[in-house]
Amino acid sequence: MTDRRPALPDGLVVVVKRDCATCVMVAPLLREFDCVVYTQDDPAFPESVDAVHDADLSVSWHHEIETVPTLIRVVDGVEQERTVGWVADDWRRIIGIDTLGVQLPPFRPGCGSLSVDPNLIDGLRARFEGGTLHARRIELAEADDDIELMFNRGFSDGLPVVPPTAERVLRMLQGTDRDPQDIVAIVPPDLVPVTVEKVAINAVLAGCLPEYLPWVIAGVEAVCTTEFNIHGVLCTTMPVGPVLVCNGPGTAAIGMNGAANVFGQGNRANLTIGRAVQLVIRNVGGGRPGVGGIDRATHGNPGKLSFCFAERTADSPFAPLSVSRGFDATQDAITVFAGEGPRCVVDQRVRTPEELANLFAAALFATHSPKLHGGLGVMVVVGPEHGRVLAAAGWDRDRFHQELIARLNKPGSEVAAGAGGIADGIPAEYASLPAVPKFRPESMLIVHAGGDAGLFSAIIGGWASGALGSSPVTVAVHTTQQSEVC
Repeated sequence: MTDRRPALPDGLVVVVKRDCATCVMVAPLLREFDCVVYTQDDPAFPESVDAVHDADLSVSWHHEIETVPTLIRVVDGVEQERTVGWVADDWRRIIGIDTLGVQLPPFRPGCGSLSVDPNLIDGLRARFEGGTLHARRIELAEADDDIELMFNRGFSDGLPVVPPTAERVLRMLQGTDRDPQDIVAIVPPDLVPVTVEKVAINAVLAGCLPEYLPWVIAGVEAVCTTEFNIHGVLCTTMPVGPVLVCNGPGTAAIGMNGAANVFGQGNRANLTIGRAVQLVIRNVGGGRPGVGGIDRATHGNPGKLSFCFAERTADSPFAPLSVSRGFDATQDAITVFAGEGPRCVVDQRVRTPEELANLFAAALFATHSPKLHGGLGVMVVVGPEHGRVLAAAGWDRDRFHQELIARLNKPGSEVAAGAGGIADGIPAEYASLPAVPKFRPESMLIVHAGGDAGLFSAIIGGWASGALGSSPVTVAVHTTQQSEVC
């Protein structure tokens, strides 16, 4: 329950603690003027006056005491001014005694208030703000194991999750200025509204830090759009799930990885942001695999736990992916793509962009099946050493994209059903077409990521693209109540 805000008495109020050298220094002055003193730690301090023990720190919390000593002047129940630490001129002016503390130095900094102590603040926030949370509480018996309970209740993706206590959820909500009860999206397949609070709960489950929360919110917004079609992504028997590509200065600020082992383990931001988005779809939207579940993937892929990474833009031959999709380079943004696991593309001898385009085209023809043409999406992830080949020749994203698309055509006779001894393919009546494209231009995304060692790149095969499947969606990342979507 949220405690009622305790009122401060009219007049002068001083908040101190014994474990503060500046408070000890000013303590003898407190008997020289009328004031009400609140002491945070030792109820016998200061000895010079009778003090009120702020034992539960409710006064300090509700009146935002960040530093002690704090001197406040209150008139008709309303704070008029305050000063923190010992600033002699401020104390003399507020109190009205020109000779107060003339024996003391003119300035001494204060100490951190117990109400902002990192070891206490989560518990205080839960005590005083816990009533702002609307999610249903689950009571644990003394013998319950909270980790096992999360598994048993079905809140897990198969790996252990972090129990979402009130303290942890309120701490997570510090990562955004949005109201906890704002609706972020309507989550398929069950079409359940998800609030910022519920997103924060799943971010806790996933192991996120509070500064990741805006990215999780944006990811949820993006995957829940009609264009991305997460319902279809779940229902398809193909092994696809949301792939999140992050752009903007915020990726470095939260420590995301766009370099070595970019798709692998070891980076908390990459893994927990993607995992949190997936947990929202599972726990709020009901998008679960297994008997009776809606996720029908024949094989799936490990990226369905989490597939999230930052684009490597500092030395990229391309402008950021988000810029190519209509956003400013200074704007943080997430692009979601329905993709499967990555496959390596390697050529250690390539030295020209034409050779590189030929390499990628040959590899791209085999995506999913060499006979599947026209309807699928794909993401091409250019590694830095391959990227340097493109940069040296002045090829930007548009040029590389055009060169790939131009190479990705085959005669209908080669991709018709039954051709080459492969039963699948386009209908036989199209066998006479001179050229059948492997991909529609808009269904191919190109990004830059990976480590410096080795002339390696990657291909992430997609799902059916466009209105009959899924289209990439890019969403701005911020903490206000509006989002831009492209």
